This record gives sequence, structure tokens and C-alpha cells, in this order.
Amino acid sequence: MTNKEIINLIEDTFEIDINTLSKNSSLQDIPEYDSMAKLSLIILADDEFDKKLTGEIIRDFKTVGDIVEFLKQ
Repeated sequence: MTNKEIINLIEDTFEIDINTLSKNSSLQDIPEYDSMAKLSLIILADDEFDKKLTGEIIRDFKTVGDIVEFLKQ
């Protein structure tokens, strides 16, 4: 899966328009990045990437690129 495809999945998960985010997008600047988005991200990581995402890992994310890199590991 390409970075762009992963970012599109993240946009869908956060319920924001496709092609809104980039790897450099700061999570603190995304109004939709709230507790429900984080929960949805945990589900996305488990369902689509077979990754276990914890609150501790989420707290370390600063950009969309951080999420992409975690999911691609």
C-alpha cells in the first residue's frame, strides 16, 4: 500500500475530505483528531494492518507521517 493510499484511509477514518492531509500535516492542527478519531485509528490499525496501536504510541504521533510510518512497519 502506498503512502497516499494510507493517508486516504486515515482521512476516511477521521471523516475528512480525501486529499486534505499530507505526511507533514500536524495532528494538533486537525480539528477532527479527537478521542473518537484515535479510537477509530486503533481499529484501522488492527483491521487493515494487523497492528496493535496503544494510547502510548498514539501520544508519540505528531504528524500524519508518523501514523503512516507506524502502519507501514
